[in-house]
Amino acid sequence: MSRISVRGFAVASATAVTAVGSVVGVASGSVAQSNDDAEATAAGTTLLADIPMGEQAQVQTASLTRQADVQAIAADASAKKDAEEAARKAAAETAVAKQEKAKKAAEEAKEREAEKEAASRDAQRESTTFVVQSSYSTSQIQAMARQMVPSGQFQCFSNIVNHESSWNYQAVNASSGAYGLFQALPAGKYASAGADWRTNPATQIKWGLNYMDVRYGSPCDAWAFWQANHWY
Repeated sequence: MSRISVRGFAVASATAVTAVGSVVGVASGSVAQSNDDAEATAAGTTLLADIPMGEQAQVQTASLTRQADVQAIAADASAKKDAEEAARKAAAETAVAKQEKAKKAAEEAKEREAEKEAASRDAQRESTTFVVQSSYSTSQIQAMARQMVPSGQFQCFSNIVNHESSWNYQAVNASSGAYGLFQALPAGKYASAGADWRTNPATQIKWGLNYMDVRYGSPCDAWAFWQANHWY
């Protein structure tokens, strides 16, 4: 049997390995290896005839498997790099979103606190600053409320009073005894705002505003609860 050189196969294999090596950094020398270099490498390879016939296929398979392994390593490295970059980008976006959310929450809390402080200051206004009358019209009572309730909260405040008493400061629930603008039960709760709570709407308004602020945070928060439950 004549000795058949596998020079061509070796050159092709060396060139393929060199090309793959240039991607992952495992090949030495320049990326564009010349054919002469490949041939020089091939010159030191084993001739196919030197390998027993039954093992030649295994040798070729091993060479191809080695090339596939190199390519797989390169692909894994690239995929890992892409995954790390995507993770860094997602983490950065999440951090920015959290900062924006925290900033917005802080601003909203500041606004609510300012409204509560304003409501508290207005609620401290003594009912004696209003002219005492023997009776009050709905428009007069509403005018009092507008002076005591923050403008941004007045509509919510008014909605509750409308549902509870229709702005009648002497309204009485015949079955329960609930009384006044806010249908306080027991009626004596108004006394914490002033002894004249039965005859002075301003005293009732002062009590009602303080109740909404303390229990719910604001008249609008109280109104939201009322809409969901039909009581507050």
